[in-house]
This record gives sequence, C-alpha cells and structure tokens, in this order.
Amino acid sequence: MPDAPQQTWRPSHNPWLITISVMMAVFMEVLDTSIANIALPHIAGSLSATTDEATWVLTSYLVANAIILPMTGWLGNYFGRKKVLISCIIMFTIASALCGLAWSLPTLIIARILQGAGGGAMVPIAQAIMLESFPPQKRGQAMAVFAMGVVVAPILGPTVGGWITDNYSWRWIFYINLPVGIAAAMMSSWAVEDPPYIKRDVKAAIDFVGFGLLAVWLATLQIILDKGQEADWFSAHWICWFAAISVLSLISFIAWEFYTEHPLVDLRVFKNRNFAVGVILMTSLGAILYGTTAQLPLFLQTLMGYPALQSGYAMSPRGIAAFLTTLVVGRLVGKIPMRWMLCFGFAMLATSSFMLSHINLQVSQLTVIWPSVINGIAISFIFVPLTTITMSQLAQQQIGNASGLYNLMRNLGGSIGIAFVTTMLARGAQVHQALMVGHLTPADPAFVQRLAATKNVFARQTDPATATTQAYASIYNTLDQQAHLWAFVDVFVLFGALAICGIPLIFLFKAVKSAPKPPAGAH
Repeated sequence: MPDAPQQTWRPSHNPWLITISVMMAVFMEVLDTSIANIALPHIAGSLSATTDEATWVLTSYLVANAIILPMTGWLGNYFGRKKVLISCIIMFTIASALCGLAWSLPTLIIARILQGAGGGAMVPIAQAIMLESFPPQKRGQAMAVFAMGVVVAPILGPTVGGWITDNYSWRWIFYINLPVGIAAAMMSSWAVEDPPYIKRDVKAAIDFVGFGLLAVWLATLQIILDKGQEADWFSAHWICWFAAISVLSLISFIAWEFYTEHPLVDLRVFKNRNFAVGVILMTSLGAILYGTTAQLPLFLQTLMGYPALQSGYAMSPRGIAAFLTTLVVGRLVGKIPMRWMLCFGFAMLATSSFMLSHINLQVSQLTVIWPSVINGIAISFIFVPLTTITMSQLAQQQIGNASGLYNLMRNLGGSIGIAFVTTMLARGAQVHQALMVGHLTPADPAFVQRLAATKNVFARQTDPATATTQAYASIYNTLDQQAHLWAFVDVFVLFGALAICGIPLIFLFKAVKSAPKPPAGAH
C-alpha cells in the first residue's frame, strides 16, 4: 500500500488550470482519430492512390496509437510523466505538419505513424494527471471534462473534417493542430508537474521483449480488424497467419509480463475487480460508440442520398447532447449512486439503438436525430461514472498504468465495433437479398403487378424490350436498397442487445464510498 504522503499529494497549480492544459492535447489527438475518415477520397485523388490504398492513412495511425497506449504507465515512470506528455505533444504537432506537407502516400503514412505514436500516450497520461490532480470527491467533475474530449471529439470529427475538406483542402485537417499543439505544450510545461513517486522505476531495465511482443500482437490485431472484411476474413491465408501470430504474441506477452521483474505493462492491475469489470464495459461502450459513429453516416449517405457534410450535420446533435449532458453528469457523481447512473446510461443506450432499428427509406432527418441525441445523453451517463468507479479502488501509483490499459481497450473496442459494422453490412445485405429475391418470380402477384407498372412507365420513353430491361433493373435496385436497409437494422438491434447485456455487469462493481470533503484551502 502506498504511504500517506503519496496518497495526499496535490499539485501546486490549480487543478482546473492543469485540466485546460492537458485537455487541449486530448481533444486534438482524439479528433484526429476520425477527422481524416471523410477526407479519404480527396487524399487518394490528390496523392494518385486508390481509396483502398488510402485507408492505410487510418490503419497506420491506429496501429501506432494502439502500441503506445498500454506502455504509457511505464513511459511515465521511467522518463517522468511531464516529459513524456510534452514530448508527445511536440511529436504529434510536428507529425501533423508533416502530414499536411506530404507529397506522396508513403510519406503521409510515415507521418501518420509518427502522429499515432505521439498521440498514443497523450490521452492516458492526461487522464492520469487529471485523476491525480483532483481530490477523490471532485474526480467525477474532472472525468466529465475528460469525457468531452474523448466522447465528443470523434463524433464531431467527420463534420469538422468534411467542412474543412469542402471549403479549403484536406491538408488543413492536419494544419489546424499546429496552434493547438504549440499552446498545449507551453501550458503543460508551465502547469503540469510530476508526483513525488513517479520516478521510482527510473533505474528499471527496458523491457524490450515485452515491447516486441506487444507491438506484434497489437499491430497484427489492428490490421486484421481494419482489413478483414476487405480480404474476406479467414478465407485469406494472410489473415489466418496474422491471427495465429496475434494470438501467440498475446499469450507470450501476458506470460512474460507476469514473469519479468520490471514489466512494460503491469497486468496485475486486473486483479482489482472494479478495474476488470470497468474495462469490459468500456470495451463494449467503445464498440457501440465507434460502430454507431461509423454506421449512421453510411446509412445517410448510401441509402438516403445525403452529401457527406449534410450527414455530418445530422450527427452533430449527438455530440452537442453528449457535451451538455456531461456538464450535468459531472456534478451528479457523488450525489447519485454510480451504479444507478450506469444502469440508466446503458438502458438509454439500448433504447437509442432500438429506436434506430425502426429506420426505413422514407424517414425524415428528425427520425435519425432524436435517437442520436438520446445516444449522446446515454454515453455521457456511462462514460463519466464508469471511469470514476473503474479507477476508484486503485492507488495513485497504479493510475498511470491502468489509464493506458483502459484507453487501449476503449480503442480496441472501437476497432472491433467498426469491423463488426463493416462485415455485418456487407454480409447481412447478401443474406437479406438472397431471402427476398425468392419473391421476385412470376408466381408472386405483387411482383408481377410492380413489374407491369414499371414497364409501362419506361415504355413511354423507349421500346418494349428496353423498357423491360430497365424495369427489372429498377426493381433489383429497390431490392438491393431494402437488403442493405435490413442489414443496418440488424446491426442496430445487436448494438441494443449488447447495451442490455452490460447492465448485469454493473452490479459486480464494489460500491464506492463517498470521499470526505477536502479541508479548507484545498484545491
């Protein structure tokens, strides 16, 4: 157990000033995980690459980001948390400039790898700094501010990216990081400080074996998730090899980290029940959050015919709702039992998903906006208390390591959610099309009537043979749209079911006792 001085350490600067410093970096980094998605066609065209090749701009960032995330605790302890944070901000900012200046796809991918590596440690270090800077009774408010960056930024990313790309150039989605990065580095240099216990492992040997196994595991897993559907999953030999390598690397990594004296990642933190349960729920939340964020714009653009920027506007109320609700939820933590807040959040999350499962091709924009608003409210009611209760039973010295693992699993959950959406939409559409095509026969009166009516429409403009061909093509196009619509419906239903499955796990948390009020004069 840590000694008393370590438990009661408080920074010399006001915690809210520290929060502003680190949250600029967090918002900048998380925004970049989704801001480039909508600009991919523009990037591909500008750099003479195919759209499939351009997706490596996203994959390379996510792979580098995932490898660094769980190392955050070790990096902070070895080099000092403040040094790592400022170095990451500088590296991310310089890499953003290189992304904007990229003259070919390979140079852009290399710059994105550097950007992902710099951004990987920023979020968990910022979270650890904020948790340590505030007394326990104010951590709910701190995590509410943190949630604004982690939850709202990826929702707003496609909208901001679409607006910048349409009005300026895709290069400016990277250039906008420069002033933010410079300001964040300067403020962090002034306001952030290391706790007295943070350098206890400065003489520890570098765990090169652990780093190698971690890098292989996460790199192969992320590439499988990003490219699996495109390669037809396990029908491709390289996917099978990558999966085998990923599983072996994971098992070896876990065994090695428990064996070595100075592990790169301290996995013993999973012995804490609140942390273990919290990680499972956060992984599920990540899958639903990122999966829905990926799926809704696809539905609006491919089936409803919305332009990219218009679909981004339709998603914006979700981010606004999450932002406003987070302000309220931060003040409720400590006043309302966190278990009940989590139950409410997951119930609302399931409700929003089931509401979206009632979409059709004639819905208005409001039919999508209202469930999205409920979704944003639900995420705020989950994210803030979930982070607070997950970290509640950990000593201050464990928070840096735990924060890296916690954020890693949120990102991996997001990658799994996006891969799930991509696969289900492609394969679900095929299944529904196969089921519905059986009704397009001369024995089906509805089909015969529809075919005749469609032929009559086309016959006014062309000859009978061409009119028949056009009628069949029109009916098939309707069939294809309906098949894809049902695939979207299936995914929303499954996301709703996943949210409901999270509710029983909430009651596995140990109750968190209210922390005593701070003495007069405390931050």
